[in-house]
Amino acid sequence: MTHTHHISAGRRISRSARSARARVLGGAAVCVTTALALLATAAPANAAPAAVSCTSAKAGLATKLKRDITSALAGRRGSISIGVYDRTTQTTCAYRAQTAFDSASVVKVTVLATLLWDAQKTQRALTAREKSLSQAMITKSDNAATTKLWSQLGLTKIKGFLTAAAMTQTKPGANGYWGLTQITARDEQKLLMLTTLTNRVLSDNSRAYIQKLMSEVIASQRWGTPKGVPSGVSVHVKNGWLQRASYGWRVHSIGTFKGRGHDYMITVLTHGNSTWNYGIATIEGVAKVVHRDLAAS
Repeated sequence: MTHTHHISAGRRISRSARSARARVLGGAAVCVTTALALLATAAPANAAPAAVSCTSAKAGLATKLKRDITSALAGRRGSISIGVYDRTTQTTCAYRAQTAFDSASVVKVTVLATLLWDAQKTQRALTAREKSLSQAMITKSDNAATTKLWSQLGLTKIKGFLTAAAMTQTKPGANGYWGLTQITARDEQKLLMLTTLTNRVLSDNSRAYIQKLMSEVIASQRWGTPKGVPSGVSVHVKNGWLQRASYGWRVHSIGTFKGRGHDYMITVLTHGNSTWNYGIATIEGVAKVVHRDLAAS
């Protein structure tokens, strides 16, 4: 299967999934390859399963989140990685946060951050073309716009930003395959922190621009980490999805949320999903309990 990046329109997804199913059913070799790949990700029988870890300055909150996230993960198939951080209560949760995944389109936030970081160096504003491409890339997850910006920046600048951001576990995709960039929940949480608090890597104007575009993502792509967000809390989201012959569907969602006394971020990365919708359901199961527990704290 070729390295096809995700299809932006939801209705095209189902058609893509149907044709993928037909290909799998029509080719036993693909089934065997997928089965072997999934077996390879299973932990050895004697290995202790990874546990959700949470810490918090607020009494009882870490215990509650650990219990509820663990419950949300129960019975879910595939590989799942989680990062949660709330500034207000100094709460952090992690689950397999250093596991690497193909980025799919969540890397588009890194592309935008790199573009702004590079422009800051010469104190220049983005051009009209760059703004147009950036808007399409984030709000509609436009792949052609992303390819143009990725090519314009080049790997040297992208790696330069990753170094500045201390995103040491992120490895840019080779040969223009930005969707195959290797990411971890730990690094995505670092990126989200840079977009939400004054820092030396991204200027306040740059941060505001990233947050603005992430708040304007089209309705059909606002699934995932925003699920269950309380009213009165602002949502900034970027999702990614990609199907390949091994590990099935990668489905990811990163988001930042602010309001009602909280300022927090959630990253959920998944692969080994049988369908696009299965991955979404896994992410939303986690997001719902995080929003609920933080709102009650």
